[in-house]
Amino acid sequence: GAVTAIADDRGLTVSAVAAAPLADVLGRLETTADGLTSAQAAARLAGVGPNSLRTHQVSAWAVLRRQLNNAVLILLAVTAVMSFFLGDATQAIIIGIILVVSIGLGFLNEYRAERASAALHSRVRHTALARRDGRYVKLDVNALVPGDVIQLTLGELVPADVRLITVNGLECNESILTGESTATEKSATPAPEGPDLADAEDLAFMGTVVSAGDATAVVFATGLSAQFGKIAAGLGERQPETDFQVGLRRFSYLLLQVAMTLTVLILVTNLLLRRPVIDSVLFALAIAVGITPQLLPAVVSTSLATGSRRLAKLKVLVKRLVCIEDLGDIDILITDKTGTLTEGRITLVEAIDPSGAPSERVLRAGLLATDVDPNVGGTSANEMDAALWDSDAGRRMVTAGAHRMAELPFDHQRRACSALVDDTHGRVLIVKGAPEQVIEHCVEVPEISVLDRLFADGRRVVAVASRPAPELTAIDPADETGLRLDGFLVFADPPKQAARASLAELAGLGIEVKVATGDNATVAEKVCTDLGLTTRGIVTGA
Repeated sequence: GAVTAIADDRGLTVSAVAAAPLADVLGRLETTADGLTSAQAAARLAGVGPNSLRTHQVSAWAVLRRQLNNAVLILLAVTAVMSFFLGDATQAIIIGIILVVSIGLGFLNEYRAERASAALHSRVRHTALARRDGRYVKLDVNALVPGDVIQLTLGELVPADVRLITVNGLECNESILTGESTATEKSATPAPEGPDLADAEDLAFMGTVVSAGDATAVVFATGLSAQFGKIAAGLGERQPETDFQVGLRRFSYLLLQVAMTLTVLILVTNLLLRRPVIDSVLFALAIAVGITPQLLPAVVSTSLATGSRRLAKLKVLVKRLVCIEDLGDIDILITDKTGTLTEGRITLVEAIDPSGAPSERVLRAGLLATDVDPNVGGTSANEMDAALWDSDAGRRMVTAGAHRMAELPFDHQRRACSALVDDTHGRVLIVKGAPEQVIEHCVEVPEISVLDRLFADGRRVVAVASRPAPELTAIDPADETGLRLDGFLVFADPPKQAARASLAELAGLGIEVKVATGDNATVAEKVCTDLGLTTRGIVTGA
């Protein structure tokens, strides 16, 4: 509420922020492109609260209320009360004990799981690079406030709703908000008046993913006032019923209907036979009590609790016991490949020319087109670039004397990155990326039988191409044409042998496994074959 009020006071609706000049937005937020001071940030944090959608506090009463919301238990409770008033105190006590045991088992298991989950949440930390006191520092995303200036880089989740200040090839996957699967290109230019959410190209929203490029931005909405926060608040805390709960509820209502119907029929029949009214009522109620399965809740709770304990020994946390039954109903399991079916550690195997011969020239070009300064080396956030620099050949390769003038980061539309480099032999444009895309922009492509062999061996291949570019001082995607194919960088991510046993066990359980991956289809098929996973056809993104 406080966050929304402050945003409204400053006129910081999404459409207003998107359409206003950057200077106006910074003015309304009472900040500058240099960000806030620590004192300003602390004062705002006290006023608007943390940048989080919910707190992970455990409520014993909420857990207990969930256990009581059970049709079978309600039916048993009514049965116990009826038994007591019918003079059968022993029956009422027995049913009462069963009720307590059933509720207690469910409560203890779920309360313990809730506490473990809250402890896990408290250990998970997401950070953002924010400008405080004139310099960039890493902050917990919960500490971000409106007016903070932050950096966005490839692969990050956008931590709050932000207005972009500077943009370098930034693209965001906003499918979580708009449903559009393709990434949205971003710009620092103000949007037209009154834009839709999907058309606000100068904004980036909480929970969306940076799929290409980088940017600096100013935060204008945090927590529940962000677009993602409003959706989360609208969804609320109510959990949907599982199929198991639906079946149990329907069974309970069936029992209740049968009990009521029998009670009425028996009562009417006895009255027609001129039996005493009190005896007829007592007999009818006794029948109703008799057909109620008193031990059903205890059996269900005990079974689910046993399953929960078995899963806990396997380091699986079950927050709600009723979910165990749904877990056992899985028919299809969809998994990714890298890091799940494979080791997830990319290593450079070789650098080769189009004929398959080793080539240091290709390795050097590949190193120059990474996001690492070629003069000092270092490490990269991109796993393949990091594997290049970390390899023995990469460490030996001297790239000193080359000056990178401009670069275009990798994006999933082009599936390539490029660099404009002043090297010892003149200015050159180097393009590195997926072989299919890079080869499309090459001229005089030779016969490349080596590529099919590499894919068949399950290798991950990056093509490197270049052309002289003395006329360029900056680059954009349109410049990535007229290239000469230099060769290929070959990487490997070996299959994880532990996955073989898991896949065999899933097959034995009748669970079909599907692999969703952005990798080359032949590579994915090779990994699956190596692990004994039958492939029934490949569907590509295109």
